[in-house]
Amino acid sequence: MHTASRPSRVLGRVAALWRYPVKSMAAEPLDAVDVAWHGLVGDRRWAVCRDDKAAFGFPWLTLRERPGMNRFRPTYVQPDKANQSAVTVRVESGKEIELLDPRFVRELGDNLRIMKLYRGTFDVMPLSLITTQTIAGIGSTLGDPVDVQRFRPNLLIEASGDEAFPEDAWVGCQLRIGSMRMRVDQRNERCAVVNVDPVTGTRNPAVLRAIARDRDARLGVYGSTVEPGRVSVGDAVILETRPS
Repeated sequence: MHTASRPSRVLGRVAALWRYPVKSMAAEPLDAVDVAWHGLVGDRRWAVCRDDKAAFGFPWLTLRERPGMNRFRPTYVQPDKANQSAVTVRVESGKEIELLDPRFVRELGDNLRIMKLYRGTFDVMPLSLITTQTIAGIGSTLGDPVDVQRFRPNLLIEASGDEAFPEDAWVGCQLRIGSMRMRVDQRNERCAVVNVDPVTGTRNPAVLRAIARDRDARLGVYGSTVEPGRVSVGDAVILETRPS
């Protein structure tokens, strides 16, 4: 895709940041984070794998099958010689257990194991972004506020102006956020995971139905790293290039 350089302008600011050290477990909120070629450092670098995966055709245990996975709260720890797992998990009792500790695997259930994913495992692309306006818009459609964690983004952006679903217009653009540059590649096609309440684990199929009906099943955007760098809450989101 050819892009043309134009005067940069501020599209908004970073309202919140999250990574998900273990796929489908709870988010880890961040004040700042380094972004590498394969997404946020520590993001989705581990997953729970089903030993009977051949019968299902999909290896990972996700919120679709186990909504209660959101009750496990992982924290990424910079790896060193003394901590090979690089992740601890706070379980429902409040205890923190190393991810690879056999006690933690027993908390999950039988026929499950933990797998390390060195470059992360992402549904489509390594960066996911959504705006506060989009969260408010889908909440208005449903007639009830919606928790942003239903959509499991890495970056929540408070966009400038009052335009609804503003990130749709950013597809094909290059953005600078902090010292990181990213390309917005496509709109994010949603699945049944958005129906799962991130606090209670209960399902509300009206959420995905509304997105399918009004938004072509798409909400938020996916992107990829153009230049690694550091992003912090409060950083400006600057449009650098857009499709010609």
